[in-house]
Amino acid sequence: MSAFERLAALDACAVSDALDSLGLPGAALGLHGISGGRRIAGETVTVDLVDAHSVEVRSGAVAPRHLCTAAVDASGPGRVIVVAHHGRTHVAGWGGVLSAGAVARGAEGVIVDGAVRDLDEAREFDLAVYAATSVPVTARTRISERDWNVPVQIAGVAVDPGDYVIADGSGVVFVPRNRIEEVLGIAERIADKEAQMLVRVRAGESMASVMSADYETMLNRE
Repeated sequence: MSAFERLAALDACAVSDALDSLGLPGAALGLHGISGGRRIAGETVTVDLVDAHSVEVRSGAVAPRHLCTAAVDASGPGRVIVVAHHGRTHVAGWGGVLSAGAVARGAEGVIVDGAVRDLDEAREFDLAVYAATSVPVTARTRISERDWNVPVQIAGVAVDPGDYVIADGSGVVFVPRNRIEEVLGIAERIADKEAQMLVRVRAGESMASVMSADYETMLNRE
């Protein structure tokens, strides 16, 4: 299986645990699923947003088009659009027409570090969106795109274009592309151990026995 397929078969918690065992950051805290209601995974297509009145805008060092459009056009199956909105919750960094475009191109989903809008449309299109919240306030004249397909910060986590991400009901977790095989191997072992624990629980074994001292040290590297 490809790295994408292996990642999609896991959950965010197992991947986060694998990163923990390696001493790597990855969990983007404060972001959760607000549309679509399903797990997503894939390679990142990044966007970096700035205030429309910032130095970058005044110097002309921003994209001469509406935010996120190039990333949407470059997305597709196996790719997740990741928008660095830098925690802004007073104005949207993603909207309904962009959602339609992402669905049309087959993107796995969208992750926005901040607020989005047109949430009803995203839900109507069945687009999986993970964000901090939703607001009705438009980005027009307020927010501009600095660049896309560049390194960004998402809730304090450094993300490069082409890194991997998984998001589900527990949250959003990023994995550096150059560590994906190592992280997947550990995450799969963790998932297998937990599956075995569930079998024991369903068989009636005591929780004290199932979650013994071994559980506390299961992230220790062998």
